[in-house]
Parts: sequence; structure tokens; C-alpha cells
Amino acid sequence: MIRIAICDDEEQAVLRHEELVRSSLQACGIGCEITTYTQSGNLLCDIADDGFFYDLILLDIEMPGITGMELPGKIKPHLPDVKIIFITSHVEYAIDAFELSIFRYVPKSDLDKRLSLAVADAAKLIELEADREYVVLAAGRMEKIPYREILYIQRDGGKNAVICSGRGSSKVRKSLQQVFEELNAPEFIYIDRGCIVNIVQIRKIHDGAAYLQNGEALPVSRSHLQEVKQQINRFWGAHI
Repeated sequence: MIRIAICDDEEQAVLRHEELVRSSLQACGIGCEITTYTQSGNLLCDIADDGFFYDLILLDIEMPGITGMELPGKIKPHLPDVKIIFITSHVEYAIDAFELSIFRYVPKSDLDKRLSLAVADAAKLIELEADREYVVLAAGRMEKIPYREILYIQRDGGKNAVICSGRGSSKVRKSLQQVFEELNAPEFIYIDRGCIVNIVQIRKIHDGAAYLQNGEALPVSRSHLQEVKQQINRFWGAHI
């Protein structure tokens, strides 16, 4: 079940978006629970103050009060893994939407086709992320770390790897290559001989560093830089 919020200050737009979302997910065989809003402040209050959870949020960019461009920065601290789709008639916002790590940008001029595809892609990725966990067994304990929460894995000496996630860090007595092979997922890539990063967590590559969604910057070795860029492009091309 995918939990979705739709926010647009025009009631008719909300109804249209909801209709497209439901038909798109029904065609994919994916269940959904949809909550609609016509005031951006109400959406933010439900998330920030009342702890509402959403997997996917559809936002109009131009709204009175808190705009769609402002909302992601206020929502992400509470829902770091939420997928956000921007819907707007103003194409000049596309670059800014990319910088905000928005999942997809949908122009209203091509709404029927583009929104259905964007929602279906987001829902499939959400379900894929929810199903996978890496299991850490150490000192009589077992810890399951969802793939989507893993930020990066670093080598700690020759025989250990440290998995850094939103929960903290977990050390495993395995080589970095062994962990990489066990993950066996296209979103995990080497950016250096001693570091593997989750592509989903990368916000941008700039000046020889990978900047993550949480603000951390990890150096990308010069020998890996071109391949890292190509792998990121291939991953998002296949998944988005």
C-alpha cells in the first residue's frame, strides 16, 4: 500500500490529479491510500506536527502561503525518503526542481501522459526499496538495515567494513568487496577503492566529491569519477 499526498490550491486540479494517480496505480496492480490538500500549510502541519507518513507527494509549485519550492526543504527532515513529484505549467522551475532532489518534474501541458508514468515509476521504486534489507550478524546480535537507509559503506582496516545509514554506523567483519557482492544491487557503486555509496542518496557530483542528501560530501577518486557519473546516469535512466 503506497501512501500518497496531493497538494494543489485548485480543487479541480486536485481531483484530476487524484483520478490520474488512482488509474495509473490500478493498472500496475498497486494499492494506494490518497490524502488531498488545497492548502500547503495543512500538509506541512500534518507531517511536521502530527507525524503523518507519506511515501509519495505530488505538489503544485505555485501556491499561496508556502510554495511548492519551499515545501520539500521543510518536509524532508521528517520524511527523508519521501518521493516528491512537482506539477507545474512553469518550465523554468525544472532546474531548481532538480537541485532540490525532486523525483520527477511534470509539466501541466503534458499532464495525462507524464503524470501517470511518473507515479507508476515512483510507486515501483518505493515497493522495490521497501522489500530489501541487509542483515548484519555480529556478537550475538542481528540487525536489518533497509537498503534505502544505507548512505555509504567504508573500509575500516583490511578486514572490516562500516555501514553508515540514517540509524548510525554498523561494523561488520567482512571486506568491502564482500559486502558489495552481498548487496548485489545497481544503486551501490564504488566511488573510491575504500568507499561504496548508495546512488539514491547522492544529490550531486561536484568538484570531485559526491554530495549526499544529508549534506555529507565524500571524495570521489579521479580514477573513478567518469565511471561514477556514467553509472549514476544509467541507474536513473533505468529507474526513472
